[in-house]
Amino acid sequence: MSGPDSSGGVVELRVHGVSGASPAQVLGLQQTGQVAGDRSGGFYRPRPRGSDSASVPGVTLEAYRWGDLPSGTVTRTLAVVFLLPFMLVNVAIWMRPAHPGTEAAVKSLCRVLALTLTVLYVLAVAGVALDLIGWKCLASSDCLSGRGWMSWLGGRPVGLRLVVLALLPAAAIGLIWWVSCRPGRAFEAFRAPDQGGTASRLATVGEWDAEPLVGRLRAIHVAAAFATLDLVLLLAQGARDASAVTIALTTVTGVILAGCVGLLCTPPLIDRAPDDGRLDRITRTLRNAAIILTVIVAAHVPTSSQPWPREHHLPGYDPTLTSLFAVQTTLLAALGVVLLWRRPRDRGTTPLYGLGALVVAATGISMAVAYSAELVCRVADFLDRDKPTGEGIVAGLPRAYTWAIFGFFRAVVVTAIVAGLVILISRRGRRRAAAAIVARDFPDPPAEAAPRLRQVRDAIARAHFTEKLVPLAVVYGCLAGIGTATTTIGLLGEVPSDVVERSIGLPAAGITFAIAFGSWVIAAIILALIIGGLFAYRTEPYRRHIGVVWDLGTFWPRAAHPFAPPCYSERAVPELARRITYLVERGDAVLLTGHSHGSVLLAATVLQLPPHVGDRVAVLTHGSPLRRLYARLFPAYIDDAALREIGRRVGWRWINLWRDTDPIGGWIFSPRPSPAPATTGDPADAVDHRQRDPDGLVAPPGDSVAPPIHGHWPDESDEPFTEAVQELVRRLGGRAGPSATPR
Repeated sequence: MSGPDSSGGVVELRVHGVSGASPAQVLGLQQTGQVAGDRSGGFYRPRPRGSDSASVPGVTLEAYRWGDLPSGTVTRTLAVVFLLPFMLVNVAIWMRPAHPGTEAAVKSLCRVLALTLTVLYVLAVAGVALDLIGWKCLASSDCLSGRGWMSWLGGRPVGLRLVVLALLPAAAIGLIWWVSCRPGRAFEAFRAPDQGGTASRLATVGEWDAEPLVGRLRAIHVAAAFATLDLVLLLAQGARDASAVTIALTTVTGVILAGCVGLLCTPPLIDRAPDDGRLDRITRTLRNAAIILTVIVAAHVPTSSQPWPREHHLPGYDPTLTSLFAVQTTLLAALGVVLLWRRPRDRGTTPLYGLGALVVAATGISMAVAYSAELVCRVADFLDRDKPTGEGIVAGLPRAYTWAIFGFFRAVVVTAIVAGLVILISRRGRRRAAAAIVARDFPDPPAEAAPRLRQVRDAIARAHFTEKLVPLAVVYGCLAGIGTATTTIGLLGEVPSDVVERSIGLPAAGITFAIAFGSWVIAAIILALIIGGLFAYRTEPYRRHIGVVWDLGTFWPRAAHPFAPPCYSERAVPELARRITYLVERGDAVLLTGHSHGSVLLAATVLQLPPHVGDRVAVLTHGSPLRRLYARLFPAYIDDAALREIGRRVGWRWINLWRDTDPIGGWIFSPRPSPAPATTGDPADAVDHRQRDPDGLVAPPGDSVAPPIHGHWPDESDEPFTEAVQELVRRLGGRAGPSATPR
């Protein structure tokens, strides 16, 4: 990408938010402009020639479009849906508290939790291939009837059937291994220019090198995945022939799994410098040993002549699955203890009360358990054909999966009830606060503006509900963790319907129906995520609403789970830093304007700029979630010190526009209605500029509708934005002329 030949002026570099807007939309290069009306119906005129060059004459516009980096293709978008649990656990490691004493413990616990997700992934596929098909269906003439595609295995020895069908989970491991290797090569050429030292951890995002840490994590997870498959086969084999060879192979498998956990629990070792190849050799050796062991196990299982036990489940599978859930519960509890021990005492600084990493990790674990349970249930339902409920393969599902579905459904229902209560209880307070803001903005409204005043008040009240999401997230995270914990009851041979009936007297039939309904709820959620991913890729307005989760999750590099979706900031931040450095070094001043998540990208980018570049840079953010969301969710990386360092690096040439109607963005340093004068001595007080939204309550002359309520929508064509650009251009030493708008 090259710029124009001329230099020495001001370049306004715009970075869009999660809407994934086209370059023409970001730059305002549409051939027509709206002069009256609203989004449903309005009046348009052709833009005059020359008006598309910049919002302020004398400023050259440029746009950076990154919207396709986190999504890009339908395949990648769908991959994000299915890898969502991996992504959530990966985000959890970045949500650790700012206290340095918790770093090693939180890193270790999050990485081991991430490893349990890989183990669960293998157990779910093995449950389908080995338990449902190899052990149950191939032993049933009813299940094999009319299914020639697998009946050829029906008369084979059980050991041979299991080894052949073990190729399915092995292929699943190979597939996710291959997919996780591909993105790392895409961003290798994008490196930030050399920059001055910074104490801010946010700079880590721009400096991140996907390898070797991701390569080390990948080797460990692949080793654990193959070792898990080996363990399933060996436990089944041990139930009929606990020979010395079987015991020895099981011991080796346990050593490999213990080695994987041990490596993940030593952050100074796993995070070793890239040029230290010793750990790379260790992890590759561990991975190769697990693959070789899998080949040996596959050769060993069919050799025994001992009869297989007559059990309904694959021997050892149900206890292994339940034990995994018990381990996950223990790890979540340990993570909660660590976070509570070091949590900040000021609740106003961190929402989630210091438990952000726990809540997100528990949510990721809960989703992974729900995904796995639903996969096994739907395949069992397919194999059973039209058999009545309570009969066939479905009736013999592992109890842990039944408890998992029950726990997930319970968490969703209780959270929905709590959400309804929070909405009702907080409505009066939110409306009262919103009414005070409306009264301040519109002190003398005309009588005919009463309906519009209510609309504005309700918009502000809805925007303020963002802060009320904190208890809901904590409630769901705790219930998700409890749901994982209750799966361990399956070790006692109990099912939810019997336990609930004995405990609180609810009929068992009702609980059974709730579990079946919960299974279909999970299926509907997965289907909704898939459809949402497709619409997010194809429809820009829809992407604006659901893209927040995608872009928030994939902004952070893969530091916990190597199979999480690729991190686009590994490319976007260095690419922006290089472009800004090039523009400054050729003689231009650069005005960076970022909307929504684009302001987060710019914050990380500014920390990558060399000092001589920052002297020629100004920043304009609008709809920015830096303080409202990121500083609260990621306190170890974005705090007041990091935000002030950004301001110092650009000489406090920074303006942040915010609105009370915005549910995502907000103020960064001060919630004052107007910026403090420069005489206060703290330049941060002059950064935030509050915008009244809407501009007016009644329709202006020549129009039939009142000015719109913008909320979180970008505002590059609004007068406050243009005035802020003019002010920053003057601070950069440029010349700003009067603005030209289509109105």
